[in-house]
Amino acid sequence: MNYDLIVIGSGPGGYVAAIRASQLGMNVAVIERESLGGICLNWGCIPTKALLKSAQVFEYIQHAEDYGIKVENASADFDRMIKRSRGVADGMSKGINFLFKKNKITTILGHGTLKRGKKVEVTDADGKKTEYSANHIIVATGARAKELPNLKIDNKNIIGYRDAMSLPKQPKKMVVVGAGAIGVEFAYFYNAIGTEVTVVEFLEQGLVPREDKDISRELARSFKKAGIKVLANTSVETVDTKGRGCTVKVKSRKDGKEEEIKCDVVLSAAGVSPNTENIGLETLGIKTERGLILVDEYYKTNVPGIYAIGDVVPGAALAHVASAEGILCVEKIAGHNVEPIDYNNIPSCTYCSPEVASVGYTEAAAKEAGYEVKVGKFPFSASGKAKASGSSNGFVKVVFDAKYGEFLGAHMIGANVTEMIAEIVAVRKLETTGHEIIKTIHPHPTMSEAIMEAAAAAYDEVIHL
Repeated sequence: MNYDLIVIGSGPGGYVAAIRASQLGMNVAVIERESLGGICLNWGCIPTKALLKSAQVFEYIQHAEDYGIKVENASADFDRMIKRSRGVADGMSKGINFLFKKNKITTILGHGTLKRGKKVEVTDADGKKTEYSANHIIVATGARAKELPNLKIDNKNIIGYRDAMSLPKQPKKMVVVGAGAIGVEFAYFYNAIGTEVTVVEFLEQGLVPREDKDISRELARSFKKAGIKVLANTSVETVDTKGRGCTVKVKSRKDGKEEEIKCDVVLSAAGVSPNTENIGLETLGIKTERGLILVDEYYKTNVPGIYAIGDVVPGAALAHVASAEGILCVEKIAGHNVEPIDYNNIPSCTYCSPEVASVGYTEAAAKEAGYEVKVGKFPFSASGKAKASGSSNGFVKVVFDAKYGEFLGAHMIGANVTEMIAEIVAVRKLETTGHEIIKTIHPHPTMSEAIMEAAAAAYDEVIHL
């Protein structure tokens, strides 16, 4: 019952930390109360991408004639889309189980609670309690859908993202509250297969409000063309779920005008809340702030031997961030000389259509930070590969420091840009300048040429504009 390391939670932070620790020679156990892989693999990142791919394929078929192909009587089979998504998630969860066995990691099913003396009490499905101890314990319990005070999730009329992936039938009308990544991805999916969608966002910028303003505006144009109604700078006042369907009362924060929207279901996509309740933090006196566990740059809490990573600590609630934190944490435990994560070089990806990807400073944030900037933009309408692919919407925007050429940030919207952003993350890590990007030969014809062209545009050297 004694281990070198116990990890509470098997999401992309927990399972990655466990595997890396095992590679480093530790005897590891992972405690999981539900399914291996956590929310990301079972109810988040992976199954949502399966749904979005189904929607994209359906859109391709609807526009098949644009590519010289005739398709008749195509229709979206909602049930089969859901089943495919669940099948993909189930297969990935089994893959984690295989990796655990391969790396000789012990899986303990149940709810883990921290106890004094570097111990964890696990309560299984039958209520049986068993105590385990370890030299080091990592809390990686993740997060859940955030509930707004006037938008209580009942899993029927008002749903969270988990329900949105397994509805018994496709709604005819849906209101999505929140226009971050989760909100716009589901808005795109349901709209693409025929649901009438309205998106309500509290912040003035509207869609993907944390992204560069140019990206937000471009996505808004795309959503409007697709028939998605977007109400920015608008609050949800009440949701009446009596009778059939829902009546959502919203209010403009600009002029106070109120409006009622009838729909079948309301999706609450207003962010996530950390799972830090009822896991023993108070018992050990672990410091928290607004529900998040406070840690140092190597993820140590204020209690020796206890660490925390992922959505339960301050920072971006992203799977790849949790994985990176997990690896760094266990390597530090193992005595490696590790470098703290640069949180200004974390890529962000949103998988609606068109896709959105970004890293580093927005143009506005760079100016606020005191930089004099050079900005370059290259539209995919000028890209041969994008034109040939029938995906000429969107652009690449890059931001450089005018004085030294430092690559401050990049913001993209268009087809497959989530696959392109890694180039920018790598070159920023290597402290590459704008001129070095311009002189780096990019293959032709590719979408990635737009990065080189955007950099050239920033320095008035662009060829194809």
